[in-house]
Amino acid sequence: MFVGGEWREARANASLPVLNPATGEVIATVADADVEDATDVLDAATAAFPHWSATSPRRRAALLHEAFMAVRDRAEEFATLITMEMGKPLAESRAEVNYAADFLRWYSEEAVRITGTFRTAPDGSSRHLTLSQPVGPCLLVTPWNFPLAMITRKVAPALAAGCTVILKPAEETPLSALKFAHVLAEAGLPAGVVNVLNTGRPGPVVEAILRDPRMRKLSFTGSTEVGRRLLTLAAPGVLRTSMELGGNAPFIVFRDADVDAAIEGAVAAKLRNGGQSCVAANRFIVADSIASEFIDGLAERLRAQIVGPGDDPRSTLGPLINERQRDRAVGLVDDAVSHGAEPVVHHDAAGPGDAFLKPVLLDRVPPSAEIARQEIFGPVATVYRFSNEQEGLALANATESGLAGYVYTRDLNRAIRAIEAMECGMVGVNRGHVSDASAPFGGAKQSGLGREGSEIGIQEYLETKYASISATV
Repeated sequence: MFVGGEWREARANASLPVLNPATGEVIATVADADVEDATDVLDAATAAFPHWSATSPRRRAALLHEAFMAVRDRAEEFATLITMEMGKPLAESRAEVNYAADFLRWYSEEAVRITGTFRTAPDGSSRHLTLSQPVGPCLLVTPWNFPLAMITRKVAPALAAGCTVILKPAEETPLSALKFAHVLAEAGLPAGVVNVLNTGRPGPVVEAILRDPRMRKLSFTGSTEVGRRLLTLAAPGVLRTSMELGGNAPFIVFRDADVDAAIEGAVAAKLRNGGQSCVAANRFIVADSIASEFIDGLAERLRAQIVGPGDDPRSTLGPLINERQRDRAVGLVDDAVSHGAEPVVHHDAAGPGDAFLKPVLLDRVPPSAEIARQEIFGPVATVYRFSNEQEGLALANATESGLAGYVYTRDLNRAIRAIEAMECGMVGVNRGHVSDASAPFGGAKQSGLGREGSEIGIQEYLETKYASISATV
């Protein structure tokens, strides 16, 4: 663990194995924290907060830019590590490193743009002063699917705002977090500003931190189910919360779409990260008149994927994070077929102990199938057909989730209608990618609270203070 600027073991000397998803082999062991360790990291973050929050914005910006340069310089080291602990192909890991670094650069620029206001009260009797101040020590809980980018997306704005942090990476992928902490230390970040807590017992450890009155902010990326539990734990302390939760993204292909472009976008939106992404396209909602053409083209692209270890340069699709995740995806496919879905490209799951899954394409999936309501998190594409615009949009919104959605059409008016009608936080129009450090990332309905990225993201770590000043002073 990294606590108060020092590397140390867990108090109980417990360790946590890190597995390579492609082989199932242990590639490293890390400290496995318990509740006592949680108290130590909170002590460190609390002690460091007064000095860090008083550090000049320019100095905070310089440290973040130094970290940006260091991550870019070590891009291949980070990419190799991501592939080893998460499984994605090296090309995708390299892309993740660049994406992760962009948050460091972006918030190094935003750190010096935190502003306030000064105005005369309407009756002229006083002056209104507002200023932004860091909320305090923050707990950042990150997932395994993007083990570096989800960290920088939270850590960078927190540091830019003047907050100190406790980072709890996913137990499956702690190595990227530990390497990033090493980079921050080398960049000169003061002790205790960023602390990394690995644990295989996230429930009691996170609960202990959230119940401590010194903790002031929780940011979480993960499933809606876990997010609900964390919101319950954050309620007694009335903590500021940012929640980036599960998705069930619709991908609407209207009858006037460029079908070839839609197929290209579908492959990107479905197979990036092996489908293990909260913004992955889950439900392909396709106009009847072009459904056969779209399905044939998508099936051809899915069959052409080369499934293999992420460190094999021939691989275009790596393993899922573990066998449990593969079995869950296969179970959803089998349930859909039992409800009447038509397999176009069927799965070829390997035997026990193997996390690999070849792409799946299902046509005419009935709304009654569990896969229509669940976040798939795997290389499984499901097709639903519609006859008119209203029906297509209704299908898109028929979910409790509302993170991302995608629309393909050549009609600008239809695109605008779809953007306004879709119940989600982000919409990709004629493109299968929406993530960008400079854009606000977040969802509607049960897909979360708050936004990450852009100039909005730093506001999640700031409080607004108002002072009324007498005009007669």
